[in-house]
Amino acid sequence: MKLSLIIRGQHPPGNPVQHLNDDLDLVRCADRLGFDGVIKGSHYSAHPFESVQQIPFLSYCAAIAPRLRIILGLVLVPLHKPLDLAEQLATLDLLCGGKLVFGAGIGYRDVEFKAFGVPRGNMGARFEECMTAIRRLWTEDFVDMKGSHFELDHATCPVKPLQKPMPPIWIGGNADVAIERAARIGDCWYINPHNTLSTTERQMELYKRALDKYEKPFPTEVPMRREVFVAKSRAEAIRIAQPYLEEKYKAYRSWGQDKVMPEGDNFDHEFNELLEDRFLMGSPSEVADQLNRLNSRLGVNHLVASIHWPGMPNSLALEQLHRLAEDVGPLLAP
Repeated sequence: MKLSLIIRGQHPPGNPVQHLNDDLDLVRCADRLGFDGVIKGSHYSAHPFESVQQIPFLSYCAAIAPRLRIILGLVLVPLHKPLDLAEQLATLDLLCGGKLVFGAGIGYRDVEFKAFGVPRGNMGARFEECMTAIRRLWTEDFVDMKGSHFELDHATCPVKPLQKPMPPIWIGGNADVAIERAARIGDCWYINPHNTLSTTERQMELYKRALDKYEKPFPTEVPMRREVFVAKSRAEAIRIAQPYLEEKYKAYRSWGQDKVMPEGDNFDHEFNELLEDRFLMGSPSEVADQLNRLNSRLGVNHLVASIHWPGMPNSLALEQLHRLAEDVGPLLAP
């Protein structure tokens, strides 16, 4: 089981320099403790939080923690032009020594689509044509391609990724149609943190059937993001984590995240209902047992751990990194 750290970078407004330094301290600590990678998501107009942007942050991480894989999780692909993404990500793969992972998703927030002048209609088709263009720009010298929102007229990506033919592509998604898309065009499905385990088990069967349909093998890497908190007991873990996680999911509801979940799997619930079958919380042995079950039931072998939420002291997040690496890690199945 690989362990990686996602830096959400979601902080209450004010003191951005200190918040950035706190996030970078987490990256350095994850590097020292032997974590596999660092992940940064992407949102724009992220009120009520303060949050730095994905690509410049990860570029800095590549310099201060050169051992870690650099994982974009996720790039909101439909908001961008493929040539820009192809060049930026190829550059980032060079900067991190060929350890980039390209996590790609569609997004769901109206404020972002409107700000970028992108219609919400036909998002899936827009996403796929952009991904096709990026792949071609990374593997062909010159590309001629006319998309719905771009035209490549003998365009070239002047720097290619260090990884050949390209970095691994993780496709994120909540809905069933996104899971099938992940099987068809991705190297793996990046399992989201919001769906309940029962929904994820159902969707994993859908994913396997889609892989069979497209004659693709089950991936060697199956990443899953989850909210994680380790304490002496489950009760203590819930007590400490609850105020910070409640603030985060309150914002997600205001953004409309729960409206794009599979039917019956939204998270417009009280916290006690919300944490059931979603979060990994408890003593080291309890969290390890939950992870080992995810491995045996779903094939998950890479935990992307979210351990730092809005308003949480950084000292507490640093403690969580140590607990995961030193207390949970040795209990995980080989």
